[in-house]
Amino acid sequence: MTVFRAACVQLRAGRDITANLDQAESLIREAAADGCSYIQTPEQTATMELNRARLMEKISFEDQDEGLKRLCALSRELGIWLHIGSMAFKVSTPDGAREKAANRSLLIGPDGAIAARYDKIHMFDVDLANGESYRESSSFEAGTKAVLASLPWGQLGLSICYDLRFPALYRGLCHKGADFLAVPAAFTEKTGKAHWHILLRARAIENGAYVLAAAQGGEHENGRQTYGHSVIIDPWGSVLAEAGKEPSFIAADIDPAKVAHFRRSVPSLANERDFDL
Repeated sequence: MTVFRAACVQLRAGRDITANLDQAESLIREAAADGCSYIQTPEQTATMELNRARLMEKISFEDQDEGLKRLCALSRELGIWLHIGSMAFKVSTPDGAREKAANRSLLIGPDGAIAARYDKIHMFDVDLANGESYRESSSFEAGTKAVLASLPWGQLGLSICYDLRFPALYRGLCHKGADFLAVPAAFTEKTGKAHWHILLRARAIENGAYVLAAAQGGEHENGRQTYGHSVIIDPWGSVLAEAGKEPSFIAADIDPAKVAHFRRSVPSLANERDFDL
């Protein structure tokens, strides 16, 4: 398998979808010019909106979304694998009781077609010590299926933000063949300072996999503070590239052969055993 160059685009999305996509497109084009053939954007690339009513007014069903059409055309134009960390799309709930949204990650191929979709499984429903409160489940319908996608260089395991705190998801993806783990995010400032690097490095080390995590960073129009620090980590847990707080992109060369090398060095996947509790 050949070495390829990957990028994580860091954003500070607001409420204006067009402005957010303009910023994302500019950085995606810069990363492609840098030779990156896989480019990942953060969670909620198109809009950061906490108010459910305003969110539902802005978003569309996936097949009607003009922003997604724009990103598919961009991927085709640049000939890249464009991984949109997530966008919000309208969905019908199973009971049909009320309209909700999916927090959906999309992998778009160089042909502009959607190669994989993943709906965020774990909902961020939390009250933080500093008074911040989030109820993601009030707006979003949780996904139920883990997703593994094929890239030309290996298998990519998809996840989104809060999923990072649930290691069984990544273990399952790697047992199914994941070489790379995608963790696009919008981590809060408080939790990011405490846990972002530790958790991402742990997922890389315990699974012998590359981790690519594009993030939102800074103070957003809705008042939310996100941590930034988009990062690319190798299977040994070494940080290959890291951003600060500002919108930007980071890039690193990814060698798929290192996945097998590190998994031979520390064969925890192979050595795992069932146990009684």
